[in-house]
Amino acid sequence: MSDQIKHECGIAMLRLRKPLQYYIDKYGSPMYAANRLYVLMQKQINRGQDGAGLANIKIDTAPGTRYISRYRSIQPQAVNEIFGKISKKFKKAYKANGDHVAKDGDWLKNNVAFSGEVWLGHLRYGTHGENSIETCHPFLRQNNWRSRNLVMAGNFNMTNVEELFSKLVELGQHPKEKTDTVTVMEKIGHFVDEENQRIFDKYKKDYTNQEITGVIERELDVARILRRSCRDFDGGYAMAGIIGNGASFVVRDPSGIRPAYYYADDEIVVIASEKPAIKTAFNIDYKEIKEIQPGHALIINKDGSYGEYEITPPRKKTSCSFERIYFSRGTDPDIYSERKNLGKLLIPQILKAIDFDLKNTVFSYIPNTAETAFLGMIEGLEDYLSAKRREVLLEGKPHLGDIEDLLHFRPRVEKLVSKDVKLRTFITNDSDRDEMVSNVYDTTYGVIRSGIDTIVVIDDSIVRGTTLEKSILTTLDRLQPKRIIIVSSAPQIRFPDCYGIDMSKMREFIAFRATLELLRDHGKSHILDQVYEKCVAEPNSPHNFVKEVYAPFTDEQVSDKIGEIITSPSINAEVKVIYQTVENLNKACPEHLGDWYFTGDFPTEGGMRVVNKSFANFMEGKVVRAY
Repeated sequence: MSDQIKHECGIAMLRLRKPLQYYIDKYGSPMYAANRLYVLMQKQINRGQDGAGLANIKIDTAPGTRYISRYRSIQPQAVNEIFGKISKKFKKAYKANGDHVAKDGDWLKNNVAFSGEVWLGHLRYGTHGENSIETCHPFLRQNNWRSRNLVMAGNFNMTNVEELFSKLVELGQHPKEKTDTVTVMEKIGHFVDEENQRIFDKYKKDYTNQEITGVIERELDVARILRRSCRDFDGGYAMAGIIGNGASFVVRDPSGIRPAYYYADDEIVVIASEKPAIKTAFNIDYKEIKEIQPGHALIINKDGSYGEYEITPPRKKTSCSFERIYFSRGTDPDIYSERKNLGKLLIPQILKAIDFDLKNTVFSYIPNTAETAFLGMIEGLEDYLSAKRREVLLEGKPHLGDIEDLLHFRPRVEKLVSKDVKLRTFITNDSDRDEMVSNVYDTTYGVIRSGIDTIVVIDDSIVRGTTLEKSILTTLDRLQPKRIIIVSSAPQIRFPDCYGIDMSKMREFIAFRATLELLRDHGKSHILDQVYEKCVAEPNSPHNFVKEVYAPFTDEQVSDKIGEIITSPSINAEVKVIYQTVENLNKACPEHLGDWYFTGDFPTEGGMRVVNKSFANFMEGKVVRAY
């Protein structure tokens, strides 16, 4: 992606189903769980580089023994720092007590932190707000009753934080922050407390208080807690939690917006945001990895038993399509295939744009996540050429020379764009700064015929268009091509995202800016005022009024205007922009139909409120998030 955006975080949970001694005897190390979780988190580092956190809980420790451990970091190599600290703790214990303790699971559990059965890791991309150690997950809600403690981490954004916050206040709480993470944790924590109290009241006449503690820990109904907690959540979420007694869960939103996968055998249960992380960490077949269903929670009980339970009624599955286009690792075989198909499905538009002149066209991509779509694009061109060869050979009467040209012709493929080292700009003068920015990318000289060749460059998505305008087009224009065609394997981003991606302000979208210019050019700017009036008059409407802004124009008209906007006066080549169609996006990713940022069809009512408020903010000149 040429325009860097921050996005959805990553979670990793691991539950040992056997005593620590089992893993020491079988795998030769008490660090089995830590090592596996380290791989799970490193293989999801693409999901969050602002910080990382890790929590561990020991089950059935004696009173007075620390049983919850947590490390968080916002250092550049946060995951390495956290696991380095854990390793030092074990090495320090060996040095002080002898190497033999490394083989004693009971001693380690009683004396060394991070030797418990339940692990929860988190990788953070801060979509909003400051980046500090306090904003890193997991969060901890503490209590002197073990089964009232709660550790939470998640990949989520709520659209109705104000509403949820107000309900907490109505319950008599005094939350310390008005953020979705704290609000969600306190909401779930409230029902954890109520569940504890329910069981206590049920047995208080039959047991002593000390005995009831054990009863509560055995009978705690996690599914009941989650059903009561999540019923009024509006947003996209995959939330992971550990209760102090050792029970744990990952719950997914009813539309399946945020991803969550798991694997279980008689030794472990593991959950992660991406399948390749689980595959690599445990060397298992992809077919053994399951998806937590929308509206369901995978719950692992204190005794290690587990199951998937419906928490909220599932809706139509609208998994985030950006996961497939860009966010998730392309090593997932399904995602790899989908990204290739996204490139292949663009071939008719590309051929039309180059007037079918393949001999004078060079194909390339914007590194590095667009590479797979690029491979699909080239595969699609090869398929087209094969069909043309068959057509000419079977139906035409070509000369021998024509046959030779036909059989040996291949699409011209070059790596034209390279991301150079990061350049720091100390210059405050605007023109000089723009010149520096234009050098962020480098190019390959000597492969383009000046004034003859067309360059086709594919990107996986175009959000703001800033990098294209300030850097990539300038870089490519130095090669003196006749035309430059920028191809996006994703459709036009027209609407804000409120479920996790850092795309919340209308004014930042190049498609919106292009539409504003089209409205002005065609004398239709009054539509903006009409839509604004509706947004203000009906702030809680379940309808997306902002669709009316785009309605007067075709996708191609908007794309052409985008091409004009990103083409500065210094660019000599003709510039054109091509976008994927929504129809082809859904064809390429049929199981992941969350396309609200392209279509405006938000899967929750909160999403509709956010888009209308976002537009109202734009009209009022407010540069703030709409939720």
